[in-house]
Amino acid sequence: MDTSIFTDKTVIPQAGDLPGALKETYPLWNAIRDHVHELFPDALDEWHYSGAKYGWSFRIKDKKRVIVYLLPREGYFKAAFVFGQKATDTILESTLAPVIRELLKSAKVYAEGRGIRIDIRDESLISDVKQLIAIKLSH
Repeated sequence: MDTSIFTDKTVIPQAGDLPGALKETYPLWNAIRDHVHELFPDALDEWHYSGAKYGWSFRIKDKKRVIVYLLPREGYFKAAFVFGQKATDTILESTLAPVIRELLKSAKVYAEGRGIRIDIRDESLISDVKQLIAIKLSH
């Protein structure tokens, strides 16, 4: 099962919990979070408990929508997005990593858009994730 490493509903994760949990990927988590705040200084950070099946996730939001979800796992994390049709079209026509375009192309379409989750285990996709954030903010 794909569950957060933080599962106790009564304990909101703290910044100090992340380095030990995410290990070498902790600086990448910070790079993504910092990038969102550079592009959108009014972004809000929020831990959200999604139930026992999923545990805690970290959301970076504007006033009305989530820009990116960061999902902590043991030794790595996932960056998750939901894209509407305009953003999806932009991404599919882009030069982003083929693995990301394929994830989006094969994602099920819901009323709110298509959702994708990208494993962040090293810095290989960080540039692409930053581009996805810019696309999300522009649509």
